[in-house]
Amino acid sequence: MAKTRIFLTGGRGMVGQNILEHPAAAQYDIVAPSSQELDLTDLAATQRFMTDTNPDVVIHSAGRVGGIQANIAHPVDFLVTNIDLGRNVIMAARKAGVPQLINLASSCMYPRNAPNPLSETLILQGELEPTNEGYALAKIFATRLCEYVNRESQQTGEPGVRYKTLIPCNLYGRHDKFEPQHSHLIPAIIHKVHVAKVQNLPEVDIWGDGTARREFMYAGDLAGAVLQAVQDFSQLPDLINIGLGYDHSINDYYAAAAQVIGWQGNFVHDITKPVGMKQKLVDITRQRAWGWMPATALSTGIEKAYQYYLMEQNA
Repeated sequence: MAKTRIFLTGGRGMVGQNILEHPAAAQYDIVAPSSQELDLTDLAATQRFMTDTNPDVVIHSAGRVGGIQANIAHPVDFLVTNIDLGRNVIMAARKAGVPQLINLASSCMYPRNAPNPLSETLILQGELEPTNEGYALAKIFATRLCEYVNRESQQTGEPGVRYKTLIPCNLYGRHDKFEPQHSHLIPAIIHKVHVAKVQNLPEVDIWGDGTARREFMYAGDLAGAVLQAVQDFSQLPDLINIGLGYDHSINDYYAAAAQVIGWQGNFVHDITKPVGMKQKLVDITRQRAWGWMPATALSTGIEKAYQYYLMEQNA
């Protein structure tokens, strides 16, 4: 019996690489072209590849991603590139007759002042966080496009067509970006604390007062959820948060990284720097009902991410 064929976008990104190296990936025929092999911002090229590949399932994880600094510096790119990627992949899949698609969105889509934990019904119910608004708008676009495809498919009688969206909380792990101009919170912390250890620095600065709270899940756990979604597609809700169900303060993440790395200096707070939303914790009610929970503890995940960082530093 032939393996289920998956077309995975973003196979060289953190999420894509974690999916490819996950033990459950071996049971699938996964096609994951690099951006050099396929430019997903080119609709015609994406359509040709989609038709030639003829996948059973598309997993869309490609994206222009980055932390607060990158989003503030390049809002046009974060909006336009991510809209192009989402539109081209989803529309090419529909035109090629791909019956199942899993779109990976982002908890950035939730309104900045929405009550936590953030339930899936809150999307478009308030103003977005300005520091990553472009990225969030692009993710909302792709999520809504999937919903519209489902609606039209039901109206026109396209049997079996269902495009679903996972909304992961913040992620970190192996294959992350650690350069300060591109990194998210945890890889940025790992880099800063490692440099402080190597250079024997007495202090490390924290943006803001460190009390803002964030939910960060190990990327290998998300990979497991995505592959379970492929296996259990019929039972997967059309829109579902994927997260921990609890969060930590920024100060907690710095302390955890310092313990793993073995740095014993002091932290100082720079309250002139932007910190984004005060809290961003997703509601995992639908996730629990679906029957999946992450398994990696924070200290274990940071240790794995740090070992990957050291490997990259020595490569």
